[in-house]
Amino acid sequence: MRLFAVIMTAIVGAVLAACSSTPPNPNPRAGDELKMANVDLPRYMGRWYIIANIPYFAERDFVGSYAQWTLRDDGKIRDEFFGHKMSFYEPVTHHEFVDSVVAGTNNAKWSVRIFWPIYVTQLTLYVDPDYQYTILGYPGKKLGWIFARTPTIDEAKYQELLARLDAMGYDTTQFRRVPQLQDQIGTAGFQSPGDK
Repeated sequence: MRLFAVIMTAIVGAVLAACSSTPPNPNPRAGDELKMANVDLPRYMGRWYIIANIPYFAERDFVGSYAQWTLRDDGKIRDEFFGHKMSFYEPVTHHEFVDSVVAGTNNAKWSVRIFWPIYVTQLTLYVDPDYQYTILGYPGKKLGWIFARTPTIDEAKYQELLARLDAMGYDTTQFRRVPQLQDQIGTAGFQSPGDK
């Protein structure tokens, strides 16, 4: 049991170090507190494609990635991640987590169980009225995501969502689009599998 605790402490330390290695946030609103959205949980469930994120170790090198959220009978959320590692020609990778909505947050703050006893906090910062686009964040603004119900969105909508992140105090230069189509790999602004 003690060895397990030491290993878990080392993993958490590595995660925190990876998150803190980014340069200082130059956004003049960087210190502003993140405000969460009001979320209609049943409408929020379903498939969400990862349009862009601040790249980090757990999702790096994935293409065609998306999340699938399902409300369980006990009120918790089945949180599934799907994606192809390195190439669209590779089989789909699947990871599953259990999320709990934090009471008193209008369903916008989730405690995500990576594996016991490791939990992280996920914040819904924006969802449009039609529940077609959403922005997720992380305390400290080191991590962030743009999701959509469709695998691709037009440039104008992408820039609009980036502008929302900028207004929230994010350093939007850290965001990279996630390839959802083969021909997006290597395109300016998109992540390329294998890049550091």
